[in-house]
Amino acid sequence: MKRIQKFINIVIFSLMGLCVVLLAFSALDNLTLPYRSASVDVLSAADKTRLAETQHLRQNLGDEVWPGWGQTDIPMIVYNEESAFLVGFFNPPEGWVNVPAGIQHGQGWEPVADETFMGEQYYRQRLDGITPEAFTVMVGERWVCSLPTFDWMQISLRQSIRDDLPSFLQPVFPYRLFIRQLVGGDDQYISLNVHECFHAYQGLLAAGKLAAAENSNIQYESQYPWENEALQTDWQTELALLADALRMTDQDQSLELVRRFLEVRAARRDSANLSPELIAYEQKREWLEGLARYAELEIWHQASLGKYIPTPESVLLSDFEEYGNFDQRWSRELDQFSRMAGDEGDGRFYYTGMAQAYLLDRLMSDWKSHVFNEYIWLDDLLTTAVQSLE
Repeated sequence: MKRIQKFINIVIFSLMGLCVVLLAFSALDNLTLPYRSASVDVLSAADKTRLAETQHLRQNLGDEVWPGWGQTDIPMIVYNEESAFLVGFFNPPEGWVNVPAGIQHGQGWEPVADETFMGEQYYRQRLDGITPEAFTVMVGERWVCSLPTFDWMQISLRQSIRDDLPSFLQPVFPYRLFIRQLVGGDDQYISLNVHECFHAYQGLLAAGKLAAAENSNIQYESQYPWENEALQTDWQTELALLADALRMTDQDQSLELVRRFLEVRAARRDSANLSPELIAYEQKREWLEGLARYAELEIWHQASLGKYIPTPESVLLSDFEEYGNFDQRWSRELDQFSRMAGDEGDGRFYYTGMAQAYLLDRLMSDWKSHVFNEYIWLDDLLTTAVQSLE
């Protein structure tokens, strides 16, 4: 017994020592993390490369994801802690307009002297504490996608996480590792930019529907019964059915799981006594964010198939894998379904909407020609698809 106890003590102290060492390494690593973007006045060479690759990717594969999207001209804004930059828009009007609030922000866009993006003039303005945010905005009459620069996205995420931590954890928390899980490398950042470019496309084709989806979050997010345990349990079943359906390669098996998903969804809404407004809230957020998540992932998938050639400059990015890690990303997405039932906020709708879009690809070949119609939602189309295949 004494030998066993001695062995246990050695293991415990060894683990404690290992934790101390790891915390020390994490604290030292944190000292090397930047707290300010390396370039705030102009787009860095890496910023330009990521934007050029985003444009190249969408123009070459966008129509494979969504007919007409790839050839649609969509300018892009990226911003850091001090400046916003606008590319792909010659001589733009002043500022930007937030959607759907319709509030004008910013000031005049000034040409960046002695600088070009893909051989063309690009523009800049200083920020006064209000950013275009990660979504879509309007500049004049044009829909523009907007995202933080890669550097500022990581820095601002780290700052946000640090502010939420107890003070004793702030110096030693492994920020680099954690941020890596959220943002990933250049492949994921580029796909996130594509996500916002799809929002711009939604606005271009269905401005009223996009505004209604955004307004629904403002109006109903606080009213939704996120913490209802019975509702969470039903959501868990619903999410599991969608994830299982995505994993299936046999169409008949997918169809059966989709049928069960629709039944569980109807029963969940009935047992939770959700109002028509809260049901519409689910559908609108799935349409808005689920479709953008689908576009984000599917363009990555198309790029991973081996025929697409990225821009020559992008392969020089330090953390770009030429979309070859899509299978890992897809596996993480499927695993995440099981963790979304207890998530408060509309994050689950990114997943349920994306899943329904992928399942419609299998079950209803022309669904994309209907989903931008005003009162058509993803689960409506799935219901139609199931009924037509019975």
